[in-house]
Amino acid sequence: MIASSLALAACGKKADKAPAPKAGPMTVAQAVAGEWRTAADKARDPWRHPAETLEFFRLAPGQTVVEFWPGAGWYTDILAPFLAATDGKLFAADLQTNDPGEPASAEIVAAYRRKLRARPKLYGDVEITAFGPTSGAVAPAGSADLALFLRNVHNWMAAGIAEKAFHDAFVALKPGGILGVEEHRADAGGVQDILAADGYVQQAYVAQLAQEAGFILDKASEINANPKDTKDHPFGVWTLPPVRRSSPRGQPDDPTFDHAKYEAVGESDRMTLRFIKPT
Repeated sequence: MIASSLALAACGKKADKAPAPKAGPMTVAQAVAGEWRTAADKARDPWRHPAETLEFFRLAPGQTVVEFWPGAGWYTDILAPFLAATDGKLFAADLQTNDPGEPASAEIVAAYRRKLRARPKLYGDVEITAFGPTSGAVAPAGSADLALFLRNVHNWMAAGIAEKAFHDAFVALKPGGILGVEEHRADAGGVQDILAADGYVQQAYVAQLAQEAGFILDKASEINANPKDTKDHPFGVWTLPPVRRSSPRGQPDDPTFDHAKYEAVGESDRMTLRFIKPT
């Protein structure tokens, strides 16, 4: 009886000292739900579908990812914490800022750097490179699992560097690596404005740019489609949320402009395309 009691006691002590199970690495869903994301950014989730979009682009733990032109960091707030927590790596190919005539670009990059420095444990070691007309490599050649073009192809078309973007992504990716593209979608069948002045791009044109760079179109998704978007707005795609433009670019806002119609549309209709670099 005494021996039995001692054995039970010993078992009890061993159980008391057993370490609590460790939580697993961060998931994409946890990153999307993160407390560090602002309420304004989370309010856009129903339009941008970040978890579903990144899943479609096959984001996975431990990957090396290149995010082109991250802007204020809407997607970085999801990508960087997820990759930092799963031993991955994020390259942020930000605006090229060596043009003294573009002080706004320098401030965007500076604000992005301040954001990352404010919470280094959360964001991890994000490596900031550059993408622009004369920029070099966005990441070491053949190092990336995933490159992301998130609502920027129209900007690069306006700047005459869209072909360079696809080329630079192709060089950075490993064979078998993925290029994920989310972009405002123009109606099919028209003549594509090579400057994308209204912010909309035909899906076939994006596919052509990618294929000319060497990519293979793997799959298209309707995750970010919006059939309410008529694409005939007075100030282009920027008439819609989140920009809500009420006058031509560079002019003061028009306080009499009625935004109600465009609020009812919501954010733009977008293509979501997955390309693969051949092995």
